Amino acid sequence: MKRRRLTADDQSAAKKPETGTAGGWVTVSSGALANLSTILRWGAWLLLVLGVFLSTTAHLRLSAEAPRTAQPPAKATPASGEAVGPGGFAVLYVAAYLEAGRGTEAALARYFPNMRNITLEAKSGAQHAEQLAAVQVEHVSTGYWSVTVAGRITGTPSAEEEADEKQDKSEPDQAGTLRYFQVPVRAAADTDGYVATALPAEVGAPETGDGVELNYGAPVPGDDKDETAATVARFFSAYLAGAGELDRYLAPRTDLRPVSPAPYTQVEVAQLAELGGDYRRNLPASDGARRQLLVDLWAAAPDRQLRPLTYALTLTARDGRWEIAALNAAPDLTTPKEQ
Repeated sequence: MKRRRLTADDQSAAKKPETGTAGGWVTVSSGALANLSTILRWGAWLLLVLGVFLSTTAHLRLSAEAPRTAQPPAKATPASGEAVGPGGFAVLYVAAYLEAGRGTEAALARYFPNMRNITLEAKSGAQHAEQLAAVQVEHVSTGYWSVTVAGRITGTPSAEEEADEKQDKSEPDQAGTLRYFQVPVRAAADTDGYVATALPAEVGAPETGDGVELNYGAPVPGDDKDETAATVARFFSAYLAGAGELDRYLAPRTDLRPVSPAPYTQVEVAQLAELGGDYRRNLPASDGARRQLLVDLWAAAPDRQLRPLTYALTLTARDGRWEIAALNAAPDLTTPKEQ
């Protein structure tokens, strides 16, 4: 690397010492040092006082706010185990029981442990269970239930029975008879499962309940000249038959989707009834007004068969017209009068 030669000006500048320097260091007088020390000391005190002030202010602000308590996470509420758990177990048990036979006893032991000591005589698969459902669950004691299971039972006909059926077609087919089985179910110890305490017992059909009364006025026939009935008809045509846009009949913030694929080709309103009153009052569609209706429909399926359907609806009024606000979960019941 080549070094640059110092010029005369450079040499002259190097010989001149800078004002207030000694050996290349800047020199400061003792008075300036004293002043600097004082400034630093007062600065430290100022920072200390400012820190205390800010801390106190923050504490007072937090104290003035309403205390907030942490909310525990919401716990999921399961479906009633009093019915769902024992009922579902009983349905599986009865299904296995009906199709079991000689040599398949072990298939039932998972439901009824004492099955290991029992030998079946019927042929396995001689009958089949269809459309099984728990129709009644009775609580016997803590962790113990009696479940009634209904099922449509079909049997495998023998060659002789098949020949008889071919000769005589006038007799009604008895296959698929609805039968009922009562099953004792106990909660399994130290587990979340269940066990049966005995084999199923075939019983008669449970008694049917009395008829119910709905809290709606006298129904009136559907009429296209009635704007409310016409709106309801167009709504269900879009909802069930895919005819037109569903959203145009919905109130704001109502989230409904059409049934897809559309199960019907045409829908007609048979009759309507008003909750707790007379439908013929024809309430004015003033903004915010609400109506609860019970609607009976005739729906034409692709096979041209008419199917009756019933819906409970909530309507709200907006801009002089009625809109669908909700499909209610169930019709409103009449409240029993106190004796």
